[in-house]
Amino acid sequence: MNTGFPADFMWGGATAATQVEGGWNEGGKGLDTGDCRSADPATPRAQRRERPFKEMTTERMKAAIACEDTGIYPFRWGSDQYHRWEEDLDLFAEMSMKVYRMSVSWARIFPNGDDAEPNAEGLAYYRKVMEGCKKRGIKVFLTMLYYSIPVHLLEEYGGWTNRKMVDLYVRYAKTLYENFGDLVDYWLPFNEMNAGRFAPFSGAALIRHEGENFDQVVHQALHHEFLASALAIKLGHEMMPDSKFGCMIARFCHYAGTCSPEDQLQRQHDEQYTNWFYTDVMARGAYPSYMDRYFALKGIEIAKDPDDDKILREGTADFISFSYYFTQVSTVNTAWEKTDGNLVVASKNPYLPTSEWGWQEDPTGLRITLNQLYDRYQKPLFVSEFGLGATDVLEEDGAVHDEYRIAYLRNHIAAMREAVIDGVDLFGCTIWGIIDLVSNGTIEMTKRYGVIYVDADDAGEGTFDRYKKDSFYWYKHCIETNGEVL
Repeated sequence: MNTGFPADFMWGGATAATQVEGGWNEGGKGLDTGDCRSADPATPRAQRRERPFKEMTTERMKAAIACEDTGIYPFRWGSDQYHRWEEDLDLFAEMSMKVYRMSVSWARIFPNGDDAEPNAEGLAYYRKVMEGCKKRGIKVFLTMLYYSIPVHLLEEYGGWTNRKMVDLYVRYAKTLYENFGDLVDYWLPFNEMNAGRFAPFSGAALIRHEGENFDQVVHQALHHEFLASALAIKLGHEMMPDSKFGCMIARFCHYAGTCSPEDQLQRQHDEQYTNWFYTDVMARGAYPSYMDRYFALKGIEIAKDPDDDKILREGTADFISFSYYFTQVSTVNTAWEKTDGNLVVASKNPYLPTSEWGWQEDPTGLRITLNQLYDRYQKPLFVSEFGLGATDVLEEDGAVHDEYRIAYLRNHIAAMREAVIDGVDLFGCTIWGIIDLVSNGTIEMTKRYGVIYVDADDAGEGTFDRYKKDSFYWYKHCIETNGEVL
């Protein structure tokens, strides 16, 4: 029987270029869709939660494109890692991190997305960062597309609604392989593939238009993303036979609200439509039969070319990764109390505590999720995101006492260890955002995830200096004892 994490377990941290990088108009970078998501700090927090995350309007998009400075667009400054990457890597190395899950910006490499040649300055920047990881003994886990795409691709092609995006993405992937193939240890073509349904603008650059069947639009765009991922994986295997390629979803673990057969059936449907559909396509290489009924009920007809099924079969992932933040209840009771969660509003579980932002904390659900995924697919697993968003206080002496985050990490890492003992092939995990960054959901810095504090507020004011939180030292000790001392 396994007794704990394997000796080569990969402990690390994760960020996204859109949320951490800044330098939005430097180094030849083009405007991307993340740069256009707004959050006015004067807007009450409750409204900021609801507004720009899932939906984007044509009017707000036009206003963002016309804005030539940072304005009310926090992703344009992020955590200023574009200028401070060496300092950040030094902190990661001090923490004994084994792997850094980072992403690259498509718009920094191809400013318009369809340029004839890549931006040499952007390629050089990312090469410096990845070489910096290697020099510090940190492996690179590269997310090739973390939500944002160049704005030109939305204006010219309609984003992922257009099949031409598949070829453009594969060309982008080939450029990444050619330039960083010697530096990247693990490749992830898309972040949270199911986000296209639950956060359409972030996940698939979709803007809802009056009168259209938006379910049809969403799932057609997802089909194009599935194809792009499969073709990129196949090409990657051909160009770099020893490399490993994964897939990823935002994992929504469901519990039936009651013992009623109706709630049990609802749980099964929720698992299929929000989780299994995406991993079935990317890990098994085919659309599952249970989606036929779902598509019929929603009036969805996926337009496919004759070779599409073959493409999906030939481009399956080597491993499965997922983000995990909360669990939720499945029920047919429409009056069930609701609460917030990653990407969705969820039915509340009365047995679980909630975070400051209403997300329900459930480490046991992580163990359940790991067992479910491994039992279904028998492929190696990687927890690519987990973490606690909270309001932190920087003391006058530069300390941040975040015992609540330490408790969260301790409990979730203990659950991972139990899953490994259960027999799950789990080879690593990366805390989200290992360093404070602009929250994707509420578009604010106040909701902090990092074990490293960044001195910046929701309006981008501050020194942007870095400070080690108490959780920094805790995680360092966790890594150095390979998760044995929590």
